[in-house]
Amino acid sequence: MDNNQDKQPEATTEEQIDTQNHKAPEAQTTNEPEAQDQQPQDGELDKLKQQLADLNDKYVRTCAEYDNFRKRTAREKADLIKSAGSDILAALLPVIDDFERALAHMSDDADVAAVKDGVTLIYKKFNDYLLKRGVTAIQTENLPLDTNLHEAITMIPAPTPEMKGKIIDCVEKGYLLGDKVLRFAKVVVGQ
Repeated sequence: MDNNQDKQPEATTEEQIDTQNHKAPEAQTTNEPEAQDQQPQDGELDKLKQQLADLNDKYVRTCAEYDNFRKRTAREKADLIKSAGSDILAALLPVIDDFERALAHMSDDADVAAVKDGVTLIYKKFNDYLLKRGVTAIQTENLPLDTNLHEAITMIPAPTPEMKGKIIDCVEKGYLLGDKVLRFAKVVVGQ
C-alpha cells in the first residue's frame, strides 16, 4: 500500500509539470497579442485624453458663462429695483408742486374757500393718479368685518342690534393694489 500511495503523488506531480508546460506556451502566445493590442490602445488612450480635455474645457467654460449670467442678472435686477420707483416718484412731483403752491397761497390769501378748493383739486389729482396705477380704497362703511381686508383696532357697543359685528367707523383707510392689500383698513367694530 505504501508503494501505491507513493506512486500516486508522483503521477500528480508529473501531470502538474505537463499542465504547467502546456500553460506556459499559451501564456506566451497570449502575451504577444497584448503587446500588439497596446499600440492601438495607446492611440485610443490619447483620443480619450483629448476628449476628456475637450469636455473639461467645455465644462469650465459653461460654468464661467453661467457665473457671468448669474452676476449680470443680479446686477440688472438691482438696477431695476433702484429705478423701478423712479417713474412713480416722478409722477408724484406735480402733486408736490401743487401742495407747495397751495401752502404759499394759504399765508397770503384770506379767502378760505379758494384754499379749500385748491386742496380739493390736489386731492382729486392725487386720487386719480393712484387709480391709474391700480390702487383703490378698501370699502368699510356698514360692512361686516373681513380680516383679510380690515384690522379691528377696537370694539365698542353697537348702536343698533343690526350693527353687531359690522364696521362702525374707519380710523385709517386701507388700500388695495389690484387684489393685494397694500395697507389694511383700521376699523372700529360694533360688539
